Amino acid sequence: MADAATGQIPALGDLEVAGRRVLVRADLNVPLKDGRVADDLRLEESMPTIRRLREAGARVILMSHLGRPKGKVTEELRLTPVAARLAELLGSPVATASDVVGPDAQQRAASLADGEVLLLENLRFEPGEEANEDGFGDALAALGEAYVDDAFGAAHRAHASVVGVPARVPHSAAGLLLEREISLLSRLLDDPPRPFVAVLGGAKVSDKLGVIDNLLGRVDALLIGGAMCFTFLAAQGRDIGASRVEADRVDAVRALLARAEEQGIAVVLPTDVVVARAFEADAEHETVAVDAFPADAIGLDIGPESVERFSVRLAEAGSILWNGPMGVFEWDAFAAGTEGVARAVAANDGFSVVGGGDSAAAIRKLGLAEQVSHVSTGGGAALEFLEGVDLPGVAALRRGARTQGEGA
Repeated sequence: MADAATGQIPALGDLEVAGRRVLVRADLNVPLKDGRVADDLRLEESMPTIRRLREAGARVILMSHLGRPKGKVTEELRLTPVAARLAELLGSPVATASDVVGPDAQQRAASLADGEVLLLENLRFEPGEEANEDGFGDALAALGEAYVDDAFGAAHRAHASVVGVPARVPHSAAGLLLEREISLLSRLLDDPPRPFVAVLGGAKVSDKLGVIDNLLGRVDALLIGGAMCFTFLAAQGRDIGASRVEADRVDAVRALLARAEEQGIAVVLPTDVVVARAFEADAEHETVAVDAFPADAIGLDIGPESVERFSVRLAEAGSILWNGPMGVFEWDAFAAGTEGVARAVAANDGFSVVGGGDSAAAIRKLGLAEQVSHVSTGGGAALEFLEGVDLPGVAALRRGARTQGEGA
């Protein structure tokens, strides 16, 4: 498997796993409610790799974080409910260790039979995970004989389970989910069907400047919504009332707008917005033109005219990237812009990628996830990949591939 952004990394099919203890870094960070898994999407996404390994005779040792326990054992963040749901999905028992690298994990890992599955306790109970401590990396690696990274959502974290283990085991590979994420996101960067339209939203323009910088010259049009659009409008010299503006980013945005104009890239900004006088779910609100912005109002969503203009661009697109909501979509009064864009993305019959995070949550909430080409499992990881960042988890696999080649 290869792509322009990451180079050659080993695929799951290249890994000899029969009879071997295989450490699998999965993303099982799911919401829990009343001691049960409330949303098992990430577990479902992990199934193909787990099933493939079991069928090939691997002794599967799953490892994942859950929540933010900050290096301490936190009872409500134990992975026992996750193991129970995994067992239901697999139709086969999933054993659990009461620790991460301690005596119970060691004993259970050593006693696994071919095709059996063990889930270690929450990685982040150990301070060595996020610190990527050598001792913890050694202890994790000692549990297995091979390593598979299938946690795209954690691939941008230089944690022990992501970068430390593949540096210590002799055989490593990307799981099916990680491979698919890299392949599909790379298609947007390398050879997207034209026209390529990116629609970006969210709260902070500073989070997206790197992505925009890397996409300029690749996209044919940029559609900008969410709170970040107000920094763009301010850069054009518009009065946007009391809306959030990142003043220290206005000059950078102005420079990006100039570059886009020079390169013939359309940057489409809202022409109308939904505003309120308070940042509250039930605040009285109205739709106004951006040229008639009330001085005391806060923009909380793009308006219907803007949704229509965006939708026209999206209907014509050969490929689409959508990352970030168009407004405060958690509140019904300010969700119409995000819903309108989601429906326009889903209606497109070209190649469409929803880049994780809030936009992924929105399209799933609307029941439209099956109508797009790909919904990324990694918000932060997808953003960094699209910025052109060499993700630590992917780089670690690539280094492992070179080491394996040298040892062959």
